[in-house]
Amino acid sequence: MQHEKFGEKDFQSIIGNLLRYGVWISLSVAFIGGIVYLMGHSNDIENYSVFKENDRNIFEVISTIYNGAIQGNGESLIFVGIILLFLTPVLRVLLSLFSFLLEKDYLYVVITLIVIVIILISVSFGFSH
Repeated sequence: MQHEKFGEKDFQSIIGNLLRYGVWISLSVAFIGGIVYLMGHSNDIENYSVFKENDRNIFEVISTIYNGAIQGNGESLIFVGIILLFLTPVLRVLLSLFSFLLEKDYLYVVITLIVIVIILISVSFGFSH
């Protein structure tokens, strides 16, 4: 009995499924959040004439979204869907990194690490002014 090595085709299949199911799951969570939000706020009128700046750090934002999603807050569920949609390609980059490490393709390992650093810098500076 021979065992096949875990190869590039397997990683491509995993990455494809991650992208496919990640988008569907994030879409479903955001859609459910939208329904929950509309059930409680369908008659609300928004006042767009006044801009309110919301200057919080990322840990406060994540904590607020997490607590709201646990309580079934529709707005928080929409944000969870958006976060899942954002994390889908980030996880794809991380899986690609492991794929390149297994293939011992060190040029692409370095390029992928640069992409990860760019993502981390953009996320961290996006929440701090």
